[in-house]
Amino acid sequence: MLENCKSALERWGGVHQLIDRWLDQRRDLLVNLIELKEISDVELEAVTKERIDAFSELLMDYISAGHFEAYPQLREEARAFEDDAALTLADSLLARLENSTALMLDFDDEYASPGRVRQNLVRLPAWLERLAHGLSERFDLEDKLIGRVHARHAPDAARAEAVSRP
Repeated sequence: MLENCKSALERWGGVHQLIDRWLDQRRDLLVNLIELKEISDVELEAVTKERIDAFSELLMDYISAGHFEAYPQLREEARAFEDDAALTLADSLLARLENSTALMLDFDDEYASPGRVRQNLVRLPAWLERLAHGLSERFDLEDKLIGRVHARHAPDAARAEAVSRP
């Protein structure tokens, strides 16, 4: 999964600063997920509320950046180029992302307080597996959306940006 993240960054990095930041957030999220999973697999009792909170914050930041920044930007780009097929794909993919978002919000809620962490710590490895699976599917959908919009419009966008520079 981390290798796919690097591949996506190489394919679309530099297209827009927003997408670059979002893909950087994705990489940080994955690194944190892997580290948390490794700790929970070796010594579950060593996992602290602070560690779960740090991961959960990255998770919430990533999905928020997608929903409130990246997805609207991609839809706007498709709309600007009058690409109805990309808009249709965006709507379809965004609807499918809702399941992943719900899973991530449930995780955040499940470990929201120290008492809930103590109560649910034994289930953390299973949660992390579900999140890894959900994130993998989410990244695939997001990559399709990014690829469809930028594969189609990147040359036009670069020309338009070059023309608008003083």
